[in-house]
Amino acid sequence: MGIFDRLRRVIKANVNAAIDKAEDPEKMLTQLVLDMNQQLIEAKKAVATAIADEKRLERQVAEYRGQASEWEKRAVLAIRAAEQDPSKQAYYEDLAKQALVRKKENDDVANKLQEQFDAQHAAVERLKVSLKELQQRLDEAQRRKTLLVARAKRAEAHKKIQDQLTGMSSTSAFDAFEKMAQKVDQIEAEADALTEIEAATKGSNLEQEFAKLESGSKGDVLLDQFKQKLAIEEKEKARQQQIDQNKPTANPGKLNDARPQSNAVVPAEVDLMMQELKRKMHSGN
Repeated sequence: MGIFDRLRRVIKANVNAAIDKAEDPEKMLTQLVLDMNQQLIEAKKAVATAIADEKRLERQVAEYRGQASEWEKRAVLAIRAAEQDPSKQAYYEDLAKQALVRKKENDDVANKLQEQFDAQHAAVERLKVSLKELQQRLDEAQRRKTLLVARAKRAEAHKKIQDQLTGMSSTSAFDAFEKMAQKVDQIEAEADALTEIEAATKGSNLEQEFAKLESGSKGDVLLDQFKQKLAIEEKEKARQQQIDQNKPTANPGKLNDARPQSNAVVPAEVDLMMQELKRKMHSGN
């Protein structure tokens, strides 16, 4: 398993555990970014170690390649010495053979180190790519952190508002307020009804008062008519008396007895008529 696979699992495990226990999203996101930064630092250290190993292998390969080259030069030098001094040809050729053996040994070691170097170089390149991706993910996480914090705050504010609205809608104070509003409506309706009844009652009384006035006015008219009738009768009586007085009679002493009695109005009769009129007026009311 590669180092970055382990890092991914560690990050994923930490994130899941943190999310499960998260209470303050802003603090948790900040801590997660800090953890990712720390993991990135550790990953960079691991990559740096791998690169150091690669460089060490590269130096070792170069070193053994150099030693092989030196032994090859010595072998060439021994062969030339053998050619220049035939008396020691066998000796110099033996030296040349030993040099070639050393060259081959160094070449073999260098080849094996080269294989390791190539594998290490390929691994380092992969680690560099993974490290770059991890850096990009961290940068993206840092950018998203601001958005996530804003969303979390907005969601928390919305949740608080909804909780408040839910509490307000279910609280007894609002129910009592609605009941009081209905009671006020009922009181207003009753007041309007009483006003209407009072107005109707006043209208009835008013009609009665005007009926009294009208009946009273009618009585006054009858009284005036009766007075006019009495005045006419008095005038007629006076005129008749004047005529009687101008007529010659054999017995003047009997003049008053000769006046027509039918036109005379007795005061007691007038009182009776007045009482009858009043009775009629009262019975009319």
